[in-house]
Amino acid sequence: MVQQTVTNGKAVRLTARQLNRATLARQMLLHRESVDVVDAVRRIVALQAQEAASPYLALWNRLAGFDPAYLDAAFLDQRVVKASLMRITLHAVPVDDYPLFHAAMTYALRGSRLHDDRFRRTGLSIQAADALVPELIGFTRQSRTSAECEIWVDERVGVLPKPGAWWALKTYAPLLHAPAGPPWTFGRRPSFLASRVPIHSGDRDQALQHLILRYLAGFGPASVQDVGQFTILPRPMIREALSPIKDTLVHLIGPDGKELLDVPGGDIPDEDTPAPARLMGMWDSTLLAYADRSRIIPPEYRKLVIRVNGDVLPALLVDGYAAGVWRPMDGGIEATAFHPLSKQTWDELAAEAHALQTFLSGRDPAVYSRYTHWWSTLPSAEVRILPG
Repeated sequence: MVQQTVTNGKAVRLTARQLNRATLARQMLLHRESVDVVDAVRRIVALQAQEAASPYLALWNRLAGFDPAYLDAAFLDQRVVKASLMRITLHAVPVDDYPLFHAAMTYALRGSRLHDDRFRRTGLSIQAADALVPELIGFTRQSRTSAECEIWVDERVGVLPKPGAWWALKTYAPLLHAPAGPPWTFGRRPSFLASRVPIHSGDRDQALQHLILRYLAGFGPASVQDVGQFTILPRPMIREALSPIKDTLVHLIGPDGKELLDVPGGDIPDEDTPAPARLMGMWDSTLLAYADRSRIIPPEYRKLVIRVNGDVLPALLVDGYAAGVWRPMDGGIEATAFHPLSKQTWDELAAEAHALQTFLSGRDPAVYSRYTHWWSTLPSAEVRILPG
């Protein structure tokens, strides 16, 4: 275990594998843990929820004996909520984190829409759009479909060029996605619901500090650039928010000589700590949380796992690193490895595949099937149907 201290007045320098193991440890990927669903989501910081199944697969990979019904229940009673947050994408987070996370991200969420030509073409002013938000929150105290919300907006500002005002508001207003039912709680056509927890009305830097500290606890040690990648907030804004708290953080040096920050007591296992094979869901946060994604994805595989349009394929994790991709097929899970794997590794992946098929069988055996067009262009060293 690395001690987060200085040696002879100098910050400790970490290896690439130590950083990899730190991420795996904090993301509960070194071994499955017996943790309450909400506590697990809090430790992971945020579950990527672009695909409704992905939060479930994220927890299946991390929790011992994970029962998806527990996440269903957490979504239904708003202990865990789904909304547009980091990187202007959908995330599932604990409800008590949501107000501060949303406040920290409002700059990016608003800017991504209100300064986009698709909003500007409406002719509606930014002030007029903002003025709709308080009443919209009242309107969504009960679940509303996107069509209902669009009609509601049109009644107040007139029928404007689409995608228009509602397209902007649904991204930056503090709205949650409303549960819609099986198989994964949320459907492809979202409905919207106001959070039962009041929005954060305090200082933006306070909210951003909260998000940064939560990020470092779940993904550190990490750089300012990494925080920027995770959030897509400007680096000057991140540095400004960090300034009052930077002396309370641990300062380390990465393998490239750049400064890394961490929370005191953050887990950094030895670099030779074993890492089990895993079948990661699409858009798993570990694959997207860093500016330097080589922490998890070897550079030569980055464009294979993260496609040109931003799709992040379900990945094989071998010795802590992306080594290929997987998809359900008739008879099992098809695993495509980008380099040859050992018999022991294939045995591990087969065991994971068997457990995954059992997990999916009652919900969605063909999960992610609409993304299989990517496989026609993927190189492979080995392809196997698991279990086989």
